Amino acid sequence: MEIKKDTTNEMMIEFDSRPGNEGFVRVAVAAFCTQLNPTLEEVADLKTALSEAVTNAIIHGYEGEVHKIRVVCKTKENVVHITVTDWGKGIEDIEKAMQPMYTSKPEMDRSGMGFVFMEAFMDQVEVTSQPGEGTAVYMKKAIGR
Repeated sequence: MEIKKDTTNEMMIEFDSRPGNEGFVRVAVAAFCTQLNPTLEEVADLKTALSEAVTNAIIHGYEGEVHKIRVVCKTKENVVHITVTDWGKGIEDIEKAMQPMYTSKPEMDRSGMGFVFMEAFMDQVEVTSQPGEGTAVYMKKAIGR
């Protein structure tokens, strides 16, 4: 009987919703994912998508107030799973929010491209949200195809 080795690995980081922490979590997730031996392009894709999700939580979820954001990163075989969760104001209309160029903060010169970038750089993006309760953005990417 062959014993199959479990390749799942997981980490979680919870941090204050301060803009300076966005860079920290990008580096932490990139470092965690190095065990999959990603290319520089794959690392850049992960970091960009993660950056967009965290920035959305800071700007839209908490509207600049300081609260907690949680990032859970899991690797299984050659796939990275990332979930970014906030407990902020939530999204009224997810489908509308994910449209290119849509922003709820045009006065802040927001481009409305955050979800578009996430979808471009990841294999899968799913958003769940409850107004008044928060938002979770789940992203998945296969490494080394």
